[in-house]
Amino acid sequence: MKSSTFVMVHVGQSTESQRNLEHGIQTLSWGFPEKKPEYDHARPRFAVLATGASPRVQLEQWLKDTATLYLFQVRGGFYEGKSWHWPDEEVERRLKYPQRFGIEPLAKLDHVPLGPDGPLTEAGSDAIRRSGTDRGMGKIVQMPAHRLLELAGIPFDPDEPEDVPLDKSPGFTAEQVEGRKKPQRRRRGAGYISDPKKRKVIEEYAEAFATTHYEAEGWTVEKLGKPYDLRCTRGTEERHVEVKGTTGAATSVELTINEVLHARDENNTVDLYVVSDIKVDTRTDPYTPSAGTVSHYTDWEPAEEDLRPRKYEYRLPDTTGRACRSDP
Repeated sequence: MKSSTFVMVHVGQSTESQRNLEHGIQTLSWGFPEKKPEYDHARPRFAVLATGASPRVQLEQWLKDTATLYLFQVRGGFYEGKSWHWPDEEVERRLKYPQRFGIEPLAKLDHVPLGPDGPLTEAGSDAIRRSGTDRGMGKIVQMPAHRLLELAGIPFDPDEPEDVPLDKSPGFTAEQVEGRKKPQRRRRGAGYISDPKKRKVIEEYAEAFATTHYEAEGWTVEKLGKPYDLRCTRGTEERHVEVKGTTGAATSVELTINEVLHARDENNTVDLYVVSDIKVDTRTDPYTPSAGTVSHYTDWEPAEEDLRPRKYEYRLPDTTGRACRSDP
């Protein structure tokens, strides 16, 4: 069975660790305090973030325990982050986890045996334990992915197990983190992507970034917002641009159904322009954005296997001609 490169991580049960886990899932990014030599040439395809088992035991005892495993596809490889991204980085106003990579949630697996009865190899399981005794630093291992994918119920090609169809994986959200010291519901303060003020600054900065790019190429740019962000014209050419910005990795972006349908319309020529790793100084008023890394996708059309629905429209049952109860 083909082996894949994994980065194995132990996440502690402290409130800070669990809060960072939630934020990493929410923003599709993970990071470490420093760069390890083994990261230099590593190209991990999957990541496992494990929590719930104490790593400060001998391997024999560790293999008798169980843990919650968060399985991710790794996107983009390791990079040097520049922005304050995690809650404790914002609080301390310094980079604590500069060695970063993008993560795409595939499945959450509860009460998974860490020994031979589970989906991990002994080397893979031990890598999680060693991560827990090394400040949560990721450990690189080679390991077949098929047992994890099977346990998660994710279909895969045995010859190409790394080509995971996003639309066929269950995924999970930050709300599903269940640590023993569950963080209290976060306030909408500075430092969180859910901070409306910060989110607005990021959006406007990414749009300005994109506008500068297209204008430098001779396009006339009109800002619309809906049904797409930028309308670019150059002579008889017309190009529509969707712009996304984030302080995290270039992993995934949220799309509305209208944005997807617009990009798929054969009458439209659409680009996707993503600015990631944006620095935002929340000490100033207004906030000051800077830096950023561009991912530019021209003639963009989102494929079905790269989309995962977050919401559903539910059609209520037809009650015509039936008696309906009306609660007071």
